[in-house]
Amino acid sequence: MPIAPITRGEIGTIVTLLEMNARPALRAMPASELRLKRWVLPTAEKYRQLFRRVGEPWLWFSRLELTDAELIGVIQRPVTQIFAVEDKTGIEVGMLEIAHPEPDWCSLDFIGLIPELSGKGHGKWLMAQAMALAWRPGVKQVRVHTCTLDHPGALSFYVREGFSAVDRAIETFPDPRLTGLLPRHAAPQIPLIT
Repeated sequence: MPIAPITRGEIGTIVTLLEMNARPALRAMPASELRLKRWVLPTAEKYRQLFRRVGEPWLWFSRLELTDAELIGVIQRPVTQIFAVEDKTGIEVGMLEIAHPEPDWCSLDFIGLIPELSGKGHGKWLMAQAMALAWRPGVKQVRVHTCTLDHPGALSFYVREGFSAVDRAIETFPDPRLTGLLPRHAAPQIPLIT
């Protein structure tokens, strides 16, 4: 079995694309003290702050590479909706970025909570919120992707929620901790190899 080397200073990950091709059966909304708050026209700075807070432990970096103008062009598209997840005191503890690029399909571009909320059932609540927003009239498919850098339970969570894996790819990129997009101490579970 061949092993493909990765250039020093880069990271490799396996990306899995998942799809849901039928609206899930209605079920009771999981209880949570959290709430979803729509950001109508978020600034680049505000978006990046929450993106880092939620994604830094998993090396989310794609939105951090963009200039302010490029980021605004993505997050303020008419087909995109951005939501902050707030706790009962109004502190932002998660995010949902959802897009309807075509009338018949939806993409959950980013969905996540801060690590401190892991294992407390809030992920099921957030996914239920996402499904309610995704499956608007005319939608026939919802897509999400995850990778081996995400929370170790992400892939199995999506499958339990009704998604099916349909494609896989290998992605390599410069380590964002070495390029300065993220601090060097981010994601300590992923070795920093220089």
